[in-house]
Amino acid sequence: MTAVTAGMLAQFVLASITAALAFSVPASVRAVVSGIACALTAAAGVVTGALVLAGVEGSLTLALALPVDPLVFEPTRLGGLFMVVISSVGVLVSVFGIGYAHGTAAARTSWMSLAFFLLAMQMVPAAADSVSFLLMWETMALCSTILLLAEHRNRREVSSAAIWYSAMSQLSFLLLLGGFGVLAATVGSTSLAAIGSSVSHSPAGGLAFVLLIVGFGSKAGLVPVHVWLPRAHPEAPSHISAAMSAAMVSVGAYGALMVCMRLLHDGPLWWGLAIMVIGGVSAVYGILQASVNSNLKVLLAHSTTENMGLVFLAIGASVVLRGSGATAAADAAMLAALLLTVSHALFKATLFLGAGAIQHATGEVNLDRLGGLLRRMPWTSAAFGVAAMAAAALPITSGFVAEWVLLQAFIHGSPAGGAPVSVAVSVAMPLGVAIVALTAGLALLTFVKAYGIAFLSRPRSAQTTASEVPVVMRISMVVGAVAVLAVGVLPGPVAATVASTMRLTREPLVYMVGAGGISIPGIGVLLDPGALAVLAALIMVPIVVIVLIVSPNHPRRLSALPWGGGGSRARPRMQYTATSYAEPLVRVFDDVLKPSRDVQVTHLGESQYLVQRVQVEQRVTDLIESRLYRPLLNRAQSFGKLARRAQNGSIHLYLGYSFAALLIILVVVAV
Repeated sequence: MTAVTAGMLAQFVLASITAALAFSVPASVRAVVSGIACALTAAAGVVTGALVLAGVEGSLTLALALPVDPLVFEPTRLGGLFMVVISSVGVLVSVFGIGYAHGTAAARTSWMSLAFFLLAMQMVPAAADSVSFLLMWETMALCSTILLLAEHRNRREVSSAAIWYSAMSQLSFLLLLGGFGVLAATVGSTSLAAIGSSVSHSPAGGLAFVLLIVGFGSKAGLVPVHVWLPRAHPEAPSHISAAMSAAMVSVGAYGALMVCMRLLHDGPLWWGLAIMVIGGVSAVYGILQASVNSNLKVLLAHSTTENMGLVFLAIGASVVLRGSGATAAADAAMLAALLLTVSHALFKATLFLGAGAIQHATGEVNLDRLGGLLRRMPWTSAAFGVAAMAAAALPITSGFVAEWVLLQAFIHGSPAGGAPVSVAVSVAMPLGVAIVALTAGLALLTFVKAYGIAFLSRPRSAQTTASEVPVVMRISMVVGAVAVLAVGVLPGPVAATVASTMRLTREPLVYMVGAGGISIPGIGVLLDPGALAVLAALIMVPIVVIVLIVSPNHPRRLSALPWGGGGSRARPRMQYTATSYAEPLVRVFDDVLKPSRDVQVTHLGESQYLVQRVQVEQRVTDLIESRLYRPLLNRAQSFGKLARRAQNGSIHLYLGYSFAALLIILVVVAV
């Protein structure tokens, strides 16, 4: 038994022990005991994935009490990377859940489901055959649905969100079942290792590609199968939202990477173009919806659609560039896809945990009712701020490194040796640059709004009694923020590790330079964020020293400002809200967002000129849900009403149906 085999077996054992503890320990200590046990289960996944990345091999075979082949788990280096990423998020959410879980979120069922949810997510990248993959996939979907329903007795919206999520999860499963079924029938085996590029250019390969990409895209939250994200995340407990948005969507990204790198590599050019279109539309649409939303958790959910859109944009660009002969740029694009996934898992987990801390302290996630949390929640403020910088792709964060690599792949997307550039590359690559630039700008506006309104604005009524969350919750947020900065300042080790999972070239794709920068020799680019950080420190240190020297000579607070510009008498109602901040953006993209506005003017007495109050309400709905899914649901409901007429409870009518069916069968048999 190798160390990898022992690690995978330990994950199954620890998850089972966690479930038993959650069921047996008293409620007073259940959160602590179950949270620690879940963290140990996830930590076992981190160790196992790290061993796989280090080159250790191993497999685990589990026999079932069913007339089917046993389950086989044998992670590749790519699977090992995702095991580390997913399990790291699992550790953070488990520790955070110790302090956050309360009420129904701390029930036996929730902790048991969390244990098996983490186990299933960790084992999906380790699956060696399609049966094992689909079983872990469905276990992941089932456990996450149970966790989403944790607070269904308190809020009616939870049940509606669970229905949407379950429907999209089962759609994803059916698509994957069809895709793997086509491949298994073509190759004659369910083993993932048996499926090769020989299937790619066949009609069966094209059908399997469409089914698998749409199925994985549904779990990743891509447009138009993204509608579960903004519904499920606000209703789930915040640490579960973090696990779903940071870890579970990464499983969808892993599936797409597995298809393009392992199962159906070297496919036709239209595959890459299709993935680029889906990814680009998802990125732009997701960040537009996030930029105009005032609910913090819904904003983060739409941001996940944007980030996963960029991941799929990079995957599609890699397929297009490789098919056009630009091998070096294709490798860089695939490296960017992996770095984007790692970065997203880190900062999105931190952001959702920060949103959970805000909700725990204030009972509120509506940005229009938040403000002044910087002084009351300094640890949460710092962690959320760092993660927001990464989401906006600002320098010395992981988000900046990942998007910088993607831009370099687009810019240097020309074939080697002076080969002619195809029309697809000459059109797709500039559009890719434009999409990355647009999403980065809108993401900056979005997270300036989120951070500025919640933490920097004047406090409103809900925040007058807010205080910092318990230490165990702060630990998870701070560790996540530190990881975001570590990857941003020293990306070399992470990029080299990520590049080693690709195995696309004999020569190393990435070289470390300086204290931890990266060099991609294939396209001749260099990034050293450590030098940028040192330069920023050299600029900031003199400023800080001058402020510290001068500030004691001046009073910190003045009773009356000589020239305050009205700021000394400003009230919270006079400042920007999240809705008013996003209003110019709504007007710019009015044709895309299609907002609905309702203005109510209350006049003073009988006068038509004197106004007592003006109330403006603006709603931005998801156009895809209202224009695509709602009509389909209405048609289905109409069909259900017609079917109800056929079943009116009359036994005579039912006997007539049976007689007519018998006659039809007899006629068919006779003919």
